[in-house]
Amino acid sequence: MTYLIDGTFVHQDSHGGGGVINGGDTQWMTAGSGLLHIEAPPEELVVNGGLFHGLQLWVNLPKSDKMMPPKYQDIGGGQVRLLTSADGGALIRLIAGDLDGHAGPGSTHTPITMMHLSLNPGAEVTLPWRPEFNALAYGLAGRGTAGPGGRPFRTGQTVVFGKGDSVTIKADETQESRSPNFEVVLLGGQPIREPMMQYGPFVMNTHAELAQAFDDFQAGRLGRIPAGA
Repeated sequence: MTYLIDGTFVHQDSHGGGGVINGGDTQWMTAGSGLLHIEAPPEELVVNGGLFHGLQLWVNLPKSDKMMPPKYQDIGGGQVRLLTSADGGALIRLIAGDLDGHAGPGSTHTPITMMHLSLNPGAEVTLPWRPEFNALAYGLAGRGTAGPGGRPFRTGQTVVFGKGDSVTIKADETQESRSPNFEVVLLGGQPIREPMMQYGPFVMNTHAELAQAFDDFQAGRLGRIPAGA
């Protein structure tokens, strides 16, 4: 999953998926049974420079879905579900999963919820959360606190929440000059609780499956990137 906040990103893969995403857009590529892909900023941005800001996450699949057919999804910034806190102090961009009866557009095979929060200075939001899901928050910009105990975190730091049916995020009254708001990615999902083995770009359940994935790659069974990519 690639969430682009600023800039432009170009993606192509051997299963026919691909496209251009810009600030606010998300792309969701499910590798499944295997594919090759290439993703990079466009040449113009590399040559001329400019702002490029985003994040990429790998979402594990349960063993039963590891070999499903590959899939690609573009989610334009205008497709995300926009919500606000009751007092208007927080803007919520719901990208995937559900929140208090509202559904995000992201199609995921592992049950997860993901959103981008923008909190005004001093604003606080408490969101309902599925008790069977884990949860974490990552600071994109600014500073604030998490949980009823007010644990501080800021840009580049991650907070992991304990068990419960709600999560609380609060922005500090004073923010950094480079960011007027506290920007946070909040996400979590249903734990898979299966063995996980990772090496290079492959995530499987056993060492034998990892070896098979490398054999498939070296034998060309994961496809070819389209010409001109």
